[in-house]
Amino acid sequence: MSGNKIKTNPIRRNKRSENESVPLTVHLTTLGCSKNQYDSEILMGQLQANGVQLTDDPLQADTIIINTCGFITPAKQESIEAILEAGEIKKRKPNTRVLVCGCLSQRYMEDLKKDIPEVDAYFGTEDFENILHYLKLHPRSPEHLYEHRLLSRPAHLAYLKISEGCNHECAFCAIPLIRGRHRSRPQDEILREAEILAERGVKELIVIAQDTTYYGIDLYGEQRILPLLQELEQIDGLRWIRLHYTYPTTFPDSLIELMARSEKIVHYADLPVQHITDSMLRVMKRGGSSRRIRQILRNLRRQIPDVALRTTLIVGHPGETESDFLQLKEFVEEIRFDRLGVFVYSPEEGTAAYRLPHPPQEVAEARYREIMEIQQKISLEKNLAKVGKIYQVLIDDVFPEDGYAVGRTYADSPEIDNEVLVEPLHRPVKPGDFYNVKMTDAMEYQLIGQLVEDE
Repeated sequence: MSGNKIKTNPIRRNKRSENESVPLTVHLTTLGCSKNQYDSEILMGQLQANGVQLTDDPLQADTIIINTCGFITPAKQESIEAILEAGEIKKRKPNTRVLVCGCLSQRYMEDLKKDIPEVDAYFGTEDFENILHYLKLHPRSPEHLYEHRLLSRPAHLAYLKISEGCNHECAFCAIPLIRGRHRSRPQDEILREAEILAERGVKELIVIAQDTTYYGIDLYGEQRILPLLQELEQIDGLRWIRLHYTYPTTFPDSLIELMARSEKIVHYADLPVQHITDSMLRVMKRGGSSRRIRQILRNLRRQIPDVALRTTLIVGHPGETESDFLQLKEFVEEIRFDRLGVFVYSPEEGTAAYRLPHPPQEVAEARYREIMEIQQKISLEKNLAKVGKIYQVLIDDVFPEDGYAVGRTYADSPEIDNEVLVEPLHRPVKPGDFYNVKMTDAMEYQLIGQLVEDE
């Protein structure tokens, strides 16, 4: 997605392999979304299980692997830049191998081979076993690769991918062209992975898929997201279960009832609506209606008064008139989302909207700024309303020398939402633990608070 930064996975060291035919060190760079991060953690675990040493420093690596994103144009450019950077290292260290995998490689493999031939090998998405075989390694637990998954830091939270691909045909989206049709994982396998994660100390489980509410339809003939969540609730050790990417046309009202009564499913609803006028929903091939979207949002707020609502929008899409945009602005002001992201439309080859005329780039970017200015004001007002109140905060990182820690409330997903700066620290705190924090100040996208002393 636009705005995603190149992320280097923090690595835990492992002993060098006794098998000198394999690379002694591997550096893995992950680009894009949490689904890519999940894939990288599977691959890292397989590498470590084969005795490979993982390094944060690409200059120290014998092999550099880049897990690319190919969602929209800025993400593609970011991935290409990362590949070229690895190519520069290879020029200085000719024995370095550069491998490219992920979404960009899946979709544009032949073009990439022609344009960037210095890459040693290209692989697609979830191409774990072929990467291992290329490196003369062998899959460990090949039927259950997740058993060796190596979590990125912080290790107290983990993404849990419950399906792959997507059956929706949104006019702007290339994901089905890259990842294929929706494929649910068996529930027993998902639960087993969640149990392993809990045993390893994971406190927050973030359930992800391209459309989590579609889960089970292909495999069981019916939606199974509710039974899955109910089983996840029973796993000891998990404290927060967060659900990402629920699709408006497959969102069941019974999910709201489950969230309202659950002690573990956090009151956080991620509903990417993309637009609100019926005409734009038709052009975007989203299905559903403005009325249904508003109904879901009203039900969420009525049944879960403290729910944090998150959405994403697209501006500048083909067919978006000034009237459509004005109605979108009014919608944002009406609903007052707790968290909101906006993307400028990016034409993607092979999608239904690709050849359709769309508003000029400068118009789209101006609309982006308008929405973000509205949301910035809303976010500040909502954060200021939290000042003086006490919230449970999960600590993600501690900086004892500087006297502060960084954490999140239930209303915040890692990397994409707000943070809580806890200062000053009058007693030791640990990442992965929960603390009561009284909010003392607020900014647009950050809260500042102090630990509440135990009575």
